[in-house]
Amino acid sequence: MSISEINQHLADSQQSLIKGCLAGDRTSHAKLYNSYCRKMMGVCMWYAKNREEAEEILQDGFMRVFKYMSTFTGEGSFEGWMRKIMVSAALTKYRNKSAQLRPVLEFNSEFHDIYEEPSFITHYDERELVKLIQTLSPAYRLVFNLYVFEGMKHREIAESLNISESTSKSNLADARKILQTALTVKKKTAIL
Repeated sequence: MSISEINQHLADSQQSLIKGCLAGDRTSHAKLYNSYCRKMMGVCMWYAKNREEAEEILQDGFMRVFKYMSTFTGEGSFEGWMRKIMVSAALTKYRNKSAQLRPVLEFNSEFHDIYEEPSFITHYDERELVKLIQTLSPAYRLVFNLYVFEGMKHREIAESLNISESTSKSNLADARKILQTALTVKKKTAIL
């Protein structure tokens, strides 16, 4: 079988799973969940403070996937569509806890360095990074993930989280400083 034939087979298989889910077939629901739960759990882990919270987000996200599956237009990848739903589920979880999304300090360019590229994170193991990111406060974690991993602009983040753009910038700068410090300490202790 050629690569294009394999890709076509996978696309056909995915379409039949989606059709089965839309028809309410529980076997299709289970197959879809089992096919994507591991990848989507990885997405949820970036936004959660621990595994239990990530599992809650994952379950809520899959409930939304099944509920809104009829809105998937087929444009773009189904996996990408699901990822957006998982991120949205994480945001909803924290939007309801708006007290946690208050800035420690408002953004002030004199006190915060802005790094446009997350280059410091590219040299570390993903599991190590997830654990470090989970130690951030919810506000810092959300802004960091939305900016770095989802590619959102500060204006979009501010609208999504109902905060100001300056708060988004401040939280990102602070999150990066915290992560850089933690990674520097980790690197120094590994050398010793």
